This record gives sequence, C-alpha cells and structure tokens, in this order.
Amino acid sequence: MDVNQYLEIFIEESKENLQNMNQNLLQLENDQQNMDLIHEIFRIAHTLKGMSATMGFHKVAKLTHEMENVLQSLRSKEILMSEKIIDILFECLDILEAYIDTIVNTGQEGEQDSQHLIDKLHKVIIVEDVDLCKDEIKDIVVADEEIDIKVEEFSKNIILKSIQQGYAAYRVRVELNSGCMLKAARAFIVFNMIEQDSEIIKSNPPVEDIEDEKFDTIFELIILSKIDKEIIKNKLMNISEIEKVSISNIEEKEITNSPEAIEEIQQKEDTNNIEIDAKKEDEKKDTQTQKKPKLGKTVRVDIDRLDNLMNLVSELIITRSRLEEIDESGKKQNMNEAIEYLERITTSLHDAVMKVRMVPIERVFNRFPRMIRDLSKDLGKEISLLMSGEETEVDRTVIDEIGDPLIHLIRNSIDHGIEEPNIREQHGKPEMGTVKLIAYPDGNSVVIEVEDDGEGIDIERVKAKAIKNELITKEQANTMDDNDAVMLLFKSGFSTAEVISDISGRGVGLDVVKTKIESLGGIVEVQTSRWVGSKFIIRLPLTLAIIQALLVNVGTEKYAIPLNSIKEIITIKSNEIRKIQEQEVILYRNTTLPLLRMNKILQVNQQKEEQEDLTVVVAKKGEKSAGFIVDGLIGQQEIVIKTLGKFLSEVKVIAGATILGNGQVALIVDINSLF
Repeated sequence: MDVNQYLEIFIEESKENLQNMNQNLLQLENDQQNMDLIHEIFRIAHTLKGMSATMGFHKVAKLTHEMENVLQSLRSKEILMSEKIIDILFECLDILEAYIDTIVNTGQEGEQDSQHLIDKLHKVIIVEDVDLCKDEIKDIVVADEEIDIKVEEFSKNIILKSIQQGYAAYRVRVELNSGCMLKAARAFIVFNMIEQDSEIIKSNPPVEDIEDEKFDTIFELIILSKIDKEIIKNKLMNISEIEKVSISNIEEKEITNSPEAIEEIQQKEDTNNIEIDAKKEDEKKDTQTQKKPKLGKTVRVDIDRLDNLMNLVSELIITRSRLEEIDESGKKQNMNEAIEYLERITTSLHDAVMKVRMVPIERVFNRFPRMIRDLSKDLGKEISLLMSGEETEVDRTVIDEIGDPLIHLIRNSIDHGIEEPNIREQHGKPEMGTVKLIAYPDGNSVVIEVEDDGEGIDIERVKAKAIKNELITKEQANTMDDNDAVMLLFKSGFSTAEVISDISGRGVGLDVVKTKIESLGGIVEVQTSRWVGSKFIIRLPLTLAIIQALLVNVGTEKYAIPLNSIKEIITIKSNEIRKIQEQEVILYRNTTLPLLRMNKILQVNQQKEEQEDLTVVVAKKGEKSAGFIVDGLIGQQEIVIKTLGKFLSEVKVIAGATILGNGQVALIVDINSLF
C-alpha cells in the first residue's frame, strides 16, 4: 500500500490546520479564558495527530499527542491557561511547521528533535493528582486475549528454523477503534512499524483483503522478531486509533516437524539467499530514490468555477464541429460567424481559467499577525496590525513570490519605522504603533500597501548617506526632489540605520524587494512624511500568464510592450529633440520627457534613415515617464508569456517571449528595467 498518493493532500491540509492553529493561539493570547478557542486548538491537534500517524510521520504525531494532553487538561480545568503555556504551544507550532516544510522538500520529517518541547509540556501538566495519559491507560487495561490465527504446516517449518536461530515467534492481535475511517491505511502503518525490525509471515485476513478493507476492526499476524514482545506492543499502541494490541509467544513445543522437513527448508533457503539479498538491496535503492516524492503545486477551486470551465469547453467542442461542417459547405458568411463566436468563447475560457488560478491573498497575510506578535515582544514595542482586503484575489504564482518582499517591508516598519514608546509620546502619538496591511484590486492590477504611523523617512539623512557611499554627488543631492531621494533606499546594501539589527535596518533588504517586485512585472512606490509615517505601495499584475501588449516594429524585428506600462502613444518631429547632459529629451505638455531609442537598447540595426516624424511610446513607472522611439506600430494583442529559460534568465531588458499567430516569436520588453 503506497501512502505517497495521499502526500499532497496531507501537506495541503496540514498547512491549513497549522494556519488555523496559529490564528486561534493569537486570539487565545488576548482572551485566555475562552474555552471555545481551547476546544478548537485541541481539535486541530487531534486532527494533525491522526493524519500524521496515518502517513507514518511519528514525530509530528508524538508532539501533537503531547499537545493534546496539555489541551485536555486545560479543557477539564485541571490546569489554568497562562502566558507560559501559550509560548510553549507557539514553540510547538513552529516545530510542526518545520516538520511539514521538511516533508515538502524531502518526503521525510528530518532529524529535528522535539524532545525538549515534550519535556516542557510534561512539566506543565504535572499537578497533585496527575491523570495517566490515554495511551498509558490502554497499556494497563489491555490483557492478552486468545488469538485465533492458526499456524499452517509450511509456516511451522519456517518458525521452527527461526526459533533455532534465536528468533522469537509471536501471535499478534490488533484491534482498531470502531470509528476508524481509514482502516487499510491504519493497518499499513502497523505492517510498516512491525517490518522495521521484525518479519511478518502470515496475516488473517490475507494482506489483499486488508488492503481492500475487507475486514471489520480486527486483524491477526504471525511475526518473527529478535526484540521483546512488550517493546513491539508499546510501539503499536503509540499508533493513533489502535484500540487494543495482544501478543503471545509461539513456543517450540507447539511445533513438531521431522528433521527431513527442516533440512528441505534449509536447502530452499540456501538456494534463494542470493536472490533475497539482491531483492532487499533493490528495495533499499528504491526506498532511497523515493525519499523525495514529486509534489505538484495545488490550488483549491470552487466547484462553480469548474462547472463554468466545463461548460465553456463544451461550447468549444460544439464550435469545432460547426467549423468542420462549414469547411465542407464552404460558405464564407457562416465561417465569419463561427470565428466570431469562437473568439467570444476563447475570451470567456481565458477569463474562467484565470479565475481558477486566482487565490485570495489572505494566504499570505495570515502569516503576519504571528510575526508582529513575536517582533513586538523582541523589541519591547506595542504594535497593532490592521489588515484589510484579504479576500482580494491574485494569481497563484504571485502568491508564492510576494511573501518575502512583504516580510522585509513589515520588519522595516516595525524595527525602524515605529518609534520607541517614549519618543512617540513626545510627538503626541499613542504608545501603541500601528502597521496597516491593505490589498485591493485596481483595474488589471492588484495594489498592496504597507503603512506605518512611525517617524517617516529622514530625507536629508538619506541624501547624506548616499553622498557618503558615493552613490550621488553633493550637487545632485541639492537638485534631487524628495521622491528621487527616497528611491535611493532601494539601492543595493543602502541603509540609514546606524546599527544593523537582527530584525532589519531601514533600507536593508529593500533592493531585494524592488528586484523581486519588478521580476513579477510590478512596481514599488514610497510615500513618506516626517514624524507622520511611511507607506510602501506595491502594484502587481493580476496574472503572469496572459497579458495585453502593444506589438511594435524595431528594425526588422517585432517586440511586445506590456499595455499596463504604456501611458500613451505620440508622434514627434525629429528636429524637436534636444540633448541635456547627453540625454535626448523633448518638451512635451510643458514637461521634459526623456527619450530612449529602442534600436540602440535592443541592439537592432536600423534598416532606413531616420524619418522626420517619429513614433514614441510613452511609458510610465510610478511617477516617472519616458518616451521610447520605435520604427512602427503593429497593434494591440493578447499574448501568452513564455519564459526564456534559466540560461537567459539574467537578460535584464527582455521579460520573456510570445508566439504570434503566424508562428513568429516576439520578445517582450521589460519596461521597468529601462527607467
């Protein structure tokens, strides 16, 4: 029986349960006498224990079992909730998350030990009248019962030979809980546990019936082992949903066999020894190669969205049949109608697929309340986190990538944005600082804002540090506006912090934030006011798979420019271009617009002399604008983005490629990298 087929479900549900446990613990910290929360955390721990035991992850099962004991004592009011217990439960949560992460990467729990936490949990539960754990009670009350499994003639020969070689033969009777939902999976765990240091030679009912769950709650085994039966019994009783385990010895006097039979078995064993050893070696290699199962990325989808997707695919099939019939009749009018209908269906299909890929950003946001709690304690600051827009949906790929940049920004806000309580009091602010995390859709984009009511960014200090690091000159600093000065924070390694803490330094990691956001096709902006606060605004595309783009000609090549980066398209006269400090510019709508020639950026040979009228694509990035001179416009088109692969991943100007309707490949220009 292979449990790897259930691994993805186990990981997905474990992560969801751990997230729910995290949220409930955070609420419990503020309302320690809320029994509903304690009941819910107990239920989650019980669910995790059962799931992990079924999958054979015994470290997770053992730790959650000990958590259950403490939570049960809290439920029965044998002990009272305290800050210390909550801290220990949070530590257990961290270890459980580490186990699940290791399972995701390797398929195993890893070597991390949780005994120190189990010891802490034991100390918590020690009171004057300590109740025995449920499993310990079971070990005491279960007496060996009569086991019905019969020893067949062939099995007698094997058992007799094994006893003479120092093995012990046992009859084992295992009874599952009457409410056990996955009897076959539980039996598999029993088989797997026994086979770690023993050998099963018979089962009743047969293994095939057990795998098909063709048994009630009891199965029996005959096993050979060199370890004591009490050790085997204790190991089996630690498996979840095992009601009783009975083990009895099979004595040598029970088995009578002729010496000839023993000799015959010996000859058979000798002739097969090489085959058996080779088979075991192959099995060992297979086990090693299967240690890291291949896991796919999953998305939970509302059934209504799948139904809509199915309906659209049905419409697509009908349209295909219609086109085949039109091909036979050859009527052009019918063909045009069918193509128009096909276009509507594909557009709807695209929208439906995009909705399937969309997941709430709540999945990312949920990790931050715990982070705020821990950092508040570490820094001795009172900080409140206000979140809104958690239901905003973004592409699954964006969800995977956006977490780290947000962690950087929130840590910076807490460590160097929010002032110490005494400083806040001097500026007439409440002692408790506030960090806001807001998400909302905006057209074809999603906006995420990280805002704090801290001290804001000291512009002059930023300029002074930039001059010291030789990023700008004094003359540039004098003419630089506040927005440009703030963007210096995103330079690699730039920080205004005098002492870099373990948490952050205002600016530390911001270059990583900018790089990651731009790699997702987004931009990051900053708004700040001294002693009022700062706001970091991240703007991301809804999806990274299909976008609207403008196709342009540069020389003989075709390029695509994402439409969300384009402000407008204008035509200018070549004799109106001026140069300022070697930069081509033009006066447009009473502002200076920098000009960039796409043929030079993309290193494309110009096929003809420069025309008097030039086509300029005006693009924007935050508050900045620039004009890109192209040779011609082809038109707007919906394109599917294809990555360039790892060998071309470092090419900064090109974001990817797309295949056009005629089969040609057009490269997609990364406008953000050109500002």
